[in-house]
Amino acid sequence: MSDLNKNQLKKTLGLSFNIAVLIGGTIGVGILRTPGTIAEMLNNYWLILACWFFGGLYVLLGANSYSELATMLPKAGGSYNYIKRALGEYAGFLSGWYDYIVNAIPPAFYCIVISEYTIILFPELANYSTVISISLLAAFVLLHLSGVKNGSVIQQITSFLKVICFVALVIDCFMYTGIEIPNIQTDNSIFQIGLIFGFFKSLQLIIGTYNGWNAVCFFAEENDDPSKNIPKSLYSGVLLVVAIYILVNAAFFHVLPIETLAKSNLAAADVAKILFGENGAKIVTVISIFSLISILNAFMMIPPRILYGLSRDGFFIQKGTIVNKGGTPIVALLVSSFFSLFLICIGSFEVLFSFAAFISIIVWGLAYYSLLKLRTSEPDLPRPYRSFWYPWTTIIAIIASIGLLMGFIYSDPKSFIIIVGITAISYPLFLVLRKNK
Repeated sequence: MSDLNKNQLKKTLGLSFNIAVLIGGTIGVGILRTPGTIAEMLNNYWLILACWFFGGLYVLLGANSYSELATMLPKAGGSYNYIKRALGEYAGFLSGWYDYIVNAIPPAFYCIVISEYTIILFPELANYSTVISISLLAAFVLLHLSGVKNGSVIQQITSFLKVICFVALVIDCFMYTGIEIPNIQTDNSIFQIGLIFGFFKSLQLIIGTYNGWNAVCFFAEENDDPSKNIPKSLYSGVLLVVAIYILVNAAFFHVLPIETLAKSNLAAADVAKILFGENGAKIVTVISIFSLISILNAFMMIPPRILYGLSRDGFFIQKGTIVNKGGTPIVALLVSSFFSLFLICIGSFEVLFSFAAFISIIVWGLAYYSLLKLRTSEPDLPRPYRSFWYPWTTIIAIIASIGLLMGFIYSDPKSFIIIVGITAISYPLFLVLRKNK
């Protein structure tokens, strides 16, 4: 019995952590970079805002379904648990490892990007990029080895600072009166094949920036009152993120016309240069670093929870369930950190990131389908929260997921081929693991 208790996660997290990890795990540098790329592809003010709104609406429908799933099965690892329960062990195994890969890539990427931004502020450190990245990873590993409480406090502080930075940037943009708000152009080419391609490519980027919206579900087992805290934090966190994203885009367009923004690699820096002069780029760099520290902290906590859940069900080593005194799944954290260290050393993310949005859509879609399945196959499961307007909201979320997936296959066939390849390899591997189990 003592062994069993030793490997239990501690119920030490509350509502404020939930909201902080959702905001911290979602708002990154994506929102500072992508507006320029999307402006280039769509070149229409209303269409761009509609694209961000559509992405937000899709995520809000997801929050509605996940509120029921996570309170019904409040277990570490999130989506994997619902899919396994509804669709069987192989579907759970595949979605669990897909979810793990998507969430284990970001820590390495964020360590590298923080080091790049640090070098922008301190050019004399130019030769120490990898050293800074690895030191940062090591510092966060030590922080999380010390216990969940410390990670939770850092998450709340950094997420609060991040929101303050973004709100200040938006207010500064709207107070700027140097040029008129760009004319809202009406574009008749919406149904051109190029624009449809651009719309789906933009949505893929936008879904990428919303990634992390369901972060609270990974910590359901550690929550002191999951049935109340998870729905509250999912709705309030998602609505706050959607509002910030739409306001940031509208604010950028207030300062720069679409045509100028479309040529920008880091839209926020160009906007800040106009607002604050040459120091503008430094201000955006500081906001970026705050954003990234917050998101890095969240993503140092998420992959070990997925690995802990997979280990408990025999889909990873048994030692993956070991939890230290501070409540951290210690072996799962160290394995994930070594994976991050490996990625920092090879530093090739393009292929990995291009299919992150793809995999997320597949996992979310399977989770929504699991909700439908569990309502019919296990109607007596305790459901502290029931999703609004069921089954219609869940069916719309599934249809939207299929639509987005088809769009992504059309606009990014290479990533789709990689995913098909991984899926083909996964089944024999699953059979071997099940036999050993």
